[in-house]
Amino acid sequence: MKLGSRIGRWLKREWIYFRKNRELLMLAIPGIVYKLLISYIPMVGLILAFKFFRYDQGIFGSRWVGLDNFKFLFKAQDAQRIIRNTLLYNFTYIILGTAAALLFALLLNEVSGRMVKLYQTTMFLPYFISLVLVGYIAYAFLEHKSGYMNSLLQNLGFAPHKWYFETKPWLFILPLVSIWKGVGFSTLVYYAGILGINSEYYEAARLDGASRPQMMMRITLPLLKPLVIILFILGLGNIFRGDFGLHYFVPNNVGMNFPTTDIIDTYVYRALTKLGDINSAAAVGFLQSVVGLVTIVSANYLVRRLDKESSLF
Repeated sequence: MKLGSRIGRWLKREWIYFRKNRELLMLAIPGIVYKLLISYIPMVGLILAFKFFRYDQGIFGSRWVGLDNFKFLFKAQDAQRIIRNTLLYNFTYIILGTAAALLFALLLNEVSGRMVKLYQTTMFLPYFISLVLVGYIAYAFLEHKSGYMNSLLQNLGFAPHKWYFETKPWLFILPLVSIWKGVGFSTLVYYAGILGINSEYYEAARLDGASRPQMMMRITLPLLKPLVIILFILGLGNIFRGDFGLHYFVPNNVGMNFPTTDIIDTYVYRALTKLGDINSAAAVGFLQSVVGLVTIVSANYLVRRLDKESSLF
């Protein structure tokens, strides 16, 4: 009887909340449906990570093999290399991307209003360019016979390079391309955070004789700290999941540069296309999601212990 009355009261509260916020909930319905169809319903396929899938038996009729599919990644000949590359590249992208975005956001805040829109559009445009097209742009620069980079080097008296058959240059090329493509979006996020800072702080600082750099260091950056930490935590969620398009299309999938360009996602993709091993691919994707979840929860826990207001949840 008590349980029934509690459920009744809960349903009544939920109905009152729904009626009070029905307009907002109606606006959220398309996003909820999209998430259900694209993100949650396909999660049923995660069971493939624990099965030996056969088309004639289907997902649920296939034989259960437990954790055998997860051995594919760790027993691979190049396992150490691809895991190392994935982690180091992602750390590099997060750190350099955050630093570049903060710098450009601070600079945008110092630009006059008429020029801000021009700079915003110019920086944000690469974000919408497909990585397939970015790969062609990179090829136009790095092609060893008539690429722009080799033409420039020859004009300056230097020997041309066969970029796609070398390993070391990609340690710098890939982070540079990543920053060029993604810094515009992050910059706008930080710039929006700067615009949300109360202008009275800056007015008080001017009255005290503070310079522009001092206001950046003492007002802007400290107030942006929670936003920076939240985006950093979200970035850590993909620390075990590489940018497939960046590492596949930009280096042009050339085997000579695999030591410095190959990551988990490109390795699994090649294995999937050559061997057709759906089970191992599903296992790796499941493992990447689990590692991302653990990383986000752990990072948020540490941030919460140090500064509760800056934590994600």
